[in-house]
Amino acid sequence: MAAPLQTEWWGPIPPAPRHAITFHMPLWSNMLRFRDKDPEILMKFTSMYPRMMPHKDVKELMAKILSVAKTDGQACIPFTTAVSASECVKFATSPSRKADALSPDQLSIRIFDVANLVRLYVVFLPAQKNMVAWPFWMNAGVGISSRLAEDCVKRGEGLREVTESEPAPTVVECEAQGVLRGRIAGLMERAPVGPPRKAKVTPDDVYLYQTGMASIYSVHQYLLSVYNAKSVLFGFAFHSTPHVLEDFGPGFKFLGNGTTEEIDELEQYLKEEAKEGRKIQAVWLEFPSNPNLSTPDIGRLRKLADGYGFFLLIDDTLGSFCNIDVLEVADIVLTSLTKSFSGYADVMAASAVLNPSSARYPELKALFKKFYTNQFYNGDAEALEKNSRDYMSRSATLNNNALRLVEFLQTLAEDPKSSVAKVFYPTTLPSLPCYKERMRPATEDFTPGYGCLFSVELDTLEATVAFYDNLNLHKGPHLGAPLTLIIPYVMALYGKELDKMADYGMNERQLRVAVGLENTDILIEEFRIAIKAADEAKKNTFVSLS
Repeated sequence: MAAPLQTEWWGPIPPAPRHAITFHMPLWSNMLRFRDKDPEILMKFTSMYPRMMPHKDVKELMAKILSVAKTDGQACIPFTTAVSASECVKFATSPSRKADALSPDQLSIRIFDVANLVRLYVVFLPAQKNMVAWPFWMNAGVGISSRLAEDCVKRGEGLREVTESEPAPTVVECEAQGVLRGRIAGLMERAPVGPPRKAKVTPDDVYLYQTGMASIYSVHQYLLSVYNAKSVLFGFAFHSTPHVLEDFGPGFKFLGNGTTEEIDELEQYLKEEAKEGRKIQAVWLEFPSNPNLSTPDIGRLRKLADGYGFFLLIDDTLGSFCNIDVLEVADIVLTSLTKSFSGYADVMAASAVLNPSSARYPELKALFKKFYTNQFYNGDAEALEKNSRDYMSRSATLNNNALRLVEFLQTLAEDPKSSVAKVFYPTTLPSLPCYKERMRPATEDFTPGYGCLFSVELDTLEATVAFYDNLNLHKGPHLGAPLTLIIPYVMALYGKELDKMADYGMNERQLRVAVGLENTDILIEEFRIAIKAADEAKKNTFVSLS
């Protein structure tokens, strides 16, 4: 048993560096208030995931910009490209915002240079209307990073408003950016699955982004610029992904269980669309899915992609480069580097990797050449390069900790007396063969596993609350961090849509666990203690009902 946590509530988990992206929020009751956006709770946070709420350095930069702009009653949202700023304005004024939509004359884009560092394109809007535009920052993920904001503030005396015609500060990629592209290309080709490929991934096929959602949003925008067709989201996914597919473009079809039956449904849908002379532009999926860890048959989806002419885009974040190889079937592999690849919860980043063996590689390469702009800040690249040097060794520990905990919990799930009802992990689900089919072969230095994330379901809500409140581990979002994080993912994000979530096998009694690097035996003991409290709550519930 570990010592009781000393981490400050509402703050980042240790080691809590300046640019931490985590927070610790104990107690189920606090989670419910957070879900409901209780202002009293939100005011307590000293750390927050930077896409949810602006980091303190970003807030300071915003205040500095407003001061230089000499404007009252306004809020501002800074970006590093004119395209992102314009898309933010387009989002805030879209009829899809319904009654909240702003009129074009309520927003403006002004340009500011920070001497010898960066040009900022800043959206100004009435302060009381800031939350109309803020979902663009949250879901598109193309806002500036906290490190860039910090460096801008440090050079605050050099912040000045400029015109588009003035030359912008020169930005040269640091060495770390090239090192990262090379490292990722190497990981994509390490211990590959399947027959020899026509071509290998090179660093030129790796594109870096400032957040995981920025990679998804940007690639979606590239495709829309040419095809402007509906997409399909196959299997459940991180909650911002459907927002991007819904808010930008002609919409999407959601097949949220990712089962064989839904592949049949997809095939029928494609046939019907073809009869009407329509095509979809892409199928998006996670491998495995978040938070239920199911794994779709991507080989069959590849055949459909070839037959019906859509792109197959696979997010391998949860499986992770080291464990799985989806390049044989994907046209593009997207990865949130914020998670296990970084591993230290203090920098956000992502990659999109083009498959050079894809029949549509030339088409995609031309698209990226036309639209891609590297907005990944050098300071973040340097932090990520340093963090990811021990990616493989950390991944071995994460794989082992998750598997050992899952084995422990699965044994309890098979005991009718236990409050543990079900465990969601690739090894416990019927879709395991689909995962194993894409596992990299073991090498002398690494044996692949099943990733750091799993979910556990308890059999009563009372048991779930007791388990959560008595588990002596950190509570909050994120995965791949040095320390274990647990969150009632379904209740926190979809607590007011539980009827709909039931269609996808999800309910309020499920907890998502992202294991860390702690001692395995200590983790198991902490879970054992929490389960004892859950069992007691279950027993008391049934006694009171009788």
